Amino acid sequence: MNLRRILLTLGPGILFASTAIGTSHLVQATRAGADYGFALLWAVLAANLAKYPFFEFGTRYANATGTSLIAGYRTFGKWASWTYLILTALTCAFVMGGVGIVTASFLDHLFGVSQTFGFNATPHVAVITFTACVGLLFIGRFAALDKVIKAISLVLLIGTIGATIGALIHTPIAAVPPAPAGFNPWKGAEFTFLIALLGWMPSAVDLSPWVSIWALERYKQTGFTPRLRNALREFNLGYVFCVVLALCFLLLGALLLRTHDVSLPSGTAAFAAGIIGLYTEVLGPWSAPFVGSAAFAAMLGTCIACLDGFSRSFSHGIAALRDAPVQLRHERTSLILISLGALLLIIAFPEDIRTLLDLGNILSFCIAPPSALAMLILVTRRQFPEAARPKVWLRWSAYLGLTFLLGLTLLFLRSLL
Repeated sequence: MNLRRILLTLGPGILFASTAIGTSHLVQATRAGADYGFALLWAVLAANLAKYPFFEFGTRYANATGTSLIAGYRTFGKWASWTYLILTALTCAFVMGGVGIVTASFLDHLFGVSQTFGFNATPHVAVITFTACVGLLFIGRFAALDKVIKAISLVLLIGTIGATIGALIHTPIAAVPPAPAGFNPWKGAEFTFLIALLGWMPSAVDLSPWVSIWALERYKQTGFTPRLRNALREFNLGYVFCVVLALCFLLLGALLLRTHDVSLPSGTAAFAAGIIGLYTEVLGPWSAPFVGSAAFAAMLGTCIACLDGFSRSFSHGIAALRDAPVQLRHERTSLILISLGALLLIIAFPEDIRTLLDLGNILSFCIAPPSALAMLILVTRRQFPEAARPKVWLRWSAYLGLTFLLGLTLLFLRSLL
């Protein structure tokens, strides 16, 4: 595979990585390290392993069939398309609300908006943020998304790995205190946080259809459809990127916050300041503007990618339901409605950023098992091209991952009774 083909293939996996490396990594993984040290390291690794097959199926299905997973759901019947649209509608506002308020909080902190005006201006900043993101997607669409995300991902990778190395030099791993006395991840608030952590680690399972849509968009943009093995290599590169940075953020939380018994505040701008403080403590005060810009850029990339993914999934879902081509007007209408729904939630939760994030995470985790099962059926049934079906090891990984997701979901639902 020559360099030109590698560059033509590069895109969907990086988009997935940028979408994932937002609230799940920058926020939830950091919180896990800050509050519990390395006690939830197993959960981060288990979530990445359990969900891998289902994210991989997005690339596999698009490359082998030339259609999205959403079109695949339609082959089960109209009920499946309706179910997908309803579940997406139930989760999108919470997901975008959580992503949007974190993005706005970093922008607020970067420019000191709340400090300047003397009140919590993050909801107002969120309006500006969503307006800018929607405008970018209206004008530039996939081409603009692809370019912005690649640039942001490179900055984030260099900055995060550099800060992690600095943290390891600054504080030895042996100095990290154990989890608080009586810590039990299977009960009470700690179990709720475990489910929230797993919900978006590395991302929500129902994001996999976005991967298939972005793969198709990339093929259309470049006029080049890579071989399945090359498309999967590109996706795997993005997935490894996700796993490495998840571990980096957990390490940063444990080394720099847990060691000093510091908790991240729940307020919006203060929350952003706490996250940025992780980096500046290692790199020095001079780095604050650069770190703040990089953190905001990372969240902005996630915000743009999530808005694009949700709006495209709605337009593809409507098209599948109607057995008609995808309409641009449906995508743009969805884009506006999703933004408005997210802003309403941000206004409703202007101070406690963690509540909004946890709600979105938990909802995503609870709908993961049916989403995962549908994808597993699509890539293993007789109608799917035999040469593209998952190998035995990947099928068994999917069975184990599905069991893991279903078991934890049932435990969580039981805890609510």
